[in-house]
Amino acid sequence: MATQLPESFTQRMQAQLGDEFEAFQQSLSEAAVSSIRVNSAKAQKPANGIPVPWCQTGFYLEERPFYTLDPFLHAGVYYVQEASSMFSEQAFRQLPDEPLKVLDLCGAPGGKSTHIASLLPENSLLVSNEVIRSRAVILSENLKKWGNPNVMVTNNDPKDFATFEGQFDVLVVDAPCSGEGLFRRDENAIAEWSPENTQLCAQRQQRILADVWPALKPGGILIYSTCTYNPGENEENLKWLNEFANVENISLPMKAEWGVTETEAGGLSGYRFYPHKTKGEGFFMAVVRKLDGQTTRMPRKMKSAAFSPASRAEKALVEGWLTGDNLDIFKLNDTLFAFPSKYAAELTWLQKGLRIVHAGVKIGEQKKKEVVPAHELALSPILKRGTFPEIELTLDDAIKFLHRDEIRPEAKERGWHLLTYRNIPLGWAKNLGNRFNSNYPKEWRIRMDITEYLAEKLEEEKAKFPIR
Repeated sequence: MATQLPESFTQRMQAQLGDEFEAFQQSLSEAAVSSIRVNSAKAQKPANGIPVPWCQTGFYLEERPFYTLDPFLHAGVYYVQEASSMFSEQAFRQLPDEPLKVLDLCGAPGGKSTHIASLLPENSLLVSNEVIRSRAVILSENLKKWGNPNVMVTNNDPKDFATFEGQFDVLVVDAPCSGEGLFRRDENAIAEWSPENTQLCAQRQQRILADVWPALKPGGILIYSTCTYNPGENEENLKWLNEFANVENISLPMKAEWGVTETEAGGLSGYRFYPHKTKGEGFFMAVVRKLDGQTTRMPRKMKSAAFSPASRAEKALVEGWLTGDNLDIFKLNDTLFAFPSKYAAELTWLQKGLRIVHAGVKIGEQKKKEVVPAHELALSPILKRGTFPEIELTLDDAIKFLHRDEIRPEAKERGWHLLTYRNIPLGWAKNLGNRFNSNYPKEWRIRMDITEYLAEKLEEEKAKFPIR
């Protein structure tokens, strides 16, 4: 790595690692590995992927593809995620196979949230939050691409969740940190690092945990993680947590060949990932159980929500569009969306105190006597295939569609068509007879110039795509 590491960081890591420091330092000069996690609702495994041992749907790639040119990335078939952070799966594997309410407090850009959405037992609810508005929009986009209807995205400060005392079975806090674990892939993390910043991060992490702690129910599980090495943001925070709250340790099963380093602080276990010992970047995680606290009952009577159940006539407009018996259809202004009927009361309650970016899966916009299908419906497994005529696109046309360029596929019928690439839905286009109108969101489109790739390079890049 060309960039010089801060001297105070080097000195601390020498003391922290002892004889292992030289191997650690050498690992930072090596190329970062590429890894993805597959959406099991849409695909199974990459063509040449090497399994990530602690994640059943995680795979290392032999080389980094040009992800932007792969339609499957835009369709939510896989998510590009750093392998070490997939370790949170091991915590969820210890949970009972029953419906859970999970709060992912620091959810953007969406790696852990999309992972959690795939891991949750049936009839569970995921509330994924991000305090920064622009990042909450990105989080929402990635979860829409993943396609699960039992998900809400919120844009709130951690303290806003204290009102909903004891409402969550699992609390995931992937805390904002000093980012030392990203040094070999992000030189900005090095430039922004300082001992003072690590102290500020530790204080902020404690504030975040203290503010949101009431929302976790007695007996609930906290999964705490960072992407940094320093003990102040990791083990020292475990000691603080053990003094701040009544908690007990949860140990995770581990295999020696994984190379994970187990640590202990205040009677609580932590799990460290170092790049010279594991195939991935720096990461820390701990899992504890909350032993006391209060639970606020959901009000039996609540003022009317901003949304309402769709009428029989409105439901008739989208009859046959959806699969699944546990979903209900709601209306917000002219928008119809599908959300688990089991959690309709929670949605009503939560929207009173939280800024909801999106909930469930948007079905479409009602315009007069028809509903224009929403893009996110095309990407969701709840769409009943066969309801709309489908058009299979070539790779060239798929990239043009994702770029919002004009395409002219063959179609006999007029109206809305589901466009697919290798049988995976990409979105909607309306056949008007003389042309097709794309319904692909402008804010999601590929922005780079694709001309040279369409001319000669696309097939070359296709050979590197992870799922072929």
